[in-house]
This record gives sequence, structure tokens and C-alpha cells, in this order.
Amino acid sequence: MPAVTVDDVLHLPRVDRPGSAAGPRAVLSVTTAPAGLEGEGFPVRRAFAGVEQARLDPFIHMDQMGEVEYAPGEPKGTPWHPHRGFETVTYMIDGTFRHRDSIDGGGLITNGDTQWMTAGGGILHIEEPPEELVASGGLFHGVQLWVNLPRALKMTAPRYQDIGAGRVALLTTPDGGALLRLIAGELDGHAGPGTTHSPMVMVHATVAAGASVTLPWEPAYNGLVYVLAGDGTVGEERRPVTTGQLAVYGPGGSLTVAASAAPASRTPQLEVLVLGGRPIREPVFAHGPFVMNTREEVVQAFEDYRAGRLGQVPAEHIAP
Repeated sequence: MPAVTVDDVLHLPRVDRPGSAAGPRAVLSVTTAPAGLEGEGFPVRRAFAGVEQARLDPFIHMDQMGEVEYAPGEPKGTPWHPHRGFETVTYMIDGTFRHRDSIDGGGLITNGDTQWMTAGGGILHIEEPPEELVASGGLFHGVQLWVNLPRALKMTAPRYQDIGAGRVALLTTPDGGALLRLIAGELDGHAGPGTTHSPMVMVHATVAAGASVTLPWEPAYNGLVYVLAGDGTVGEERRPVTTGQLAVYGPGGSLTVAASAAPASRTPQLEVLVLGGRPIREPVFAHGPFVMNTREEVVQAFEDYRAGRLGQVPAEHIAP
């Protein structure tokens, strides 16, 4: 872990350390993600559990999928299911998933790839391991993030983006102590390849043992750091964190994360997902696969799904 690396980070563009005027963000909370099962039974950590929605806005839900080494015959996925009212972001750190949907989007998501699916007014999709992975087994590790859509875009046309690992913007810090993979949004003038409806930033950072990273951060965005693997600290107050924990930052113009010089885990580096977005500040009513503003809109989504108005499973994918 992870699949996307570079031989020498010192050849990458640098993200400048913000000046003191940026105002460091304090850490408001650190929570530990409970374990669960998703889809047909693959293991996940519920990254946002126990955090109030106002601090997550515009994000709704996030699962860390794995990290697990499957034996032959063990890999699992999800059945066909609907979504409406938000965007799903599936980032495969290691391993392979196959995405298919009712608007003919999809393909293999593997080793650093991201698929960005805007459900909008309605879509059906499936995520499953390819047959060859089921037969062989192998490493499976990724993240699925749900990004809310504002009321005005809840019923927008569905859209699929295939963001290959080679398109991700690779950056480093002034001292070369971290590899930053910018998947979406803008960081210190650098742009990631993902096109988003809700303004946001998504970065996967690998921080070398003993290194500290301070990133300039849009003051209008919230700030979240989720630990995928390793040990370290968050904030200038150096609050300790480890695998499966989420740090929520307060207001300010920069955020800091550091890797332990002597990590207790088997991972020498600190692997974190750094997220921020402009809060939508609208009512959220989420139930099952739908994220809307009111209960009545979710009830309508279920009715539309049952009536086939959210799309149809392509005929070639229906089992005989």
C-alpha cells in the first residue's frame, strides 16, 4: 500500500507551506470508525460514525473498504442498487473493482484509479470484483465517499467519470516529506482531475516517518483527515491518531498532520485521506441509497425506483 508511488518525490511540484497569517486550524474531535460489512459482505470501517452532519457537510458518508487480503473465492462486491441526490466516489488504493451502471458508464477501477459517479436524479449501479480476482484472491483496499448535491442539483442528469491513476496530480511538500495525490479540487494552485458539483478537495497523502505536513486550506471549506494506515498526530497541538480514526478541524487557513518517528503499527509511513468542501447548509434527509432534503423526497425516490424510473439494469447483465 498504496499502488501509486514515485521513485523520487523531490522531482515533483511543491505545495508551499502557508505563512503564519493563514491561521492554523485546531482539531475539534478525533473519532474511531467502527467496523462493519457492506454489500455482499466485504469489511469496511464507517469513517464518519459519531460525527455530527454539520461538521461533515458537504460529505455524507465514507467507508474504508478493507484493507484485506482475500483467499481464492472470497472477494465480494455489491448487487445492483439505486442512488439519487448525491455523488459516489470510489477510490481503489490497491486491488480491483468493476463498476457498471444504467447509463453505460463503468469499467475496471484498479490500483489508484477513481470512479466518480453523479447519481443526480437517479441511477442503478453495481460494484463487484472481476471473475479473475474472485478466482485468484488478492489485496483489496479502497475508499467510498458520498458527496452531497445541493437542492438545485439533486435531480441533475447522472454522470460517470473514470479518473485513471495516471491522471492524478502528484505533489510534494517543501522538504519532500510527503507524497500528495490530488484527486479533485485545487491545492496551492494545483488542480486535480476530478470534476465536482460541490466545491471540494480530496487528497491522499503518504507522510514519511517523522515528517510533518502543513497544507494551505481554503478557509470556506471544512477540514477532515482520515487515517488509512499508520500512526501520527493531527493539528499543531499534535493530537495522536492511528488507523481508522477521523480528525475534524476547526476554522482557519491551514491544517497540519505529522507521521510518528517510531510508528507502533506495521506501516512505517502515515497514510491519510484529506478532505474539505464548501458546506451546502441545507436540510439533509438520507435513508438507504438516497440523500435528499426531505422525507417526502426519499419516499418519492423509493416509489420511482420501484416503478423503474431510476433506470434499468442493462439486459446483458441480467442473469438468465
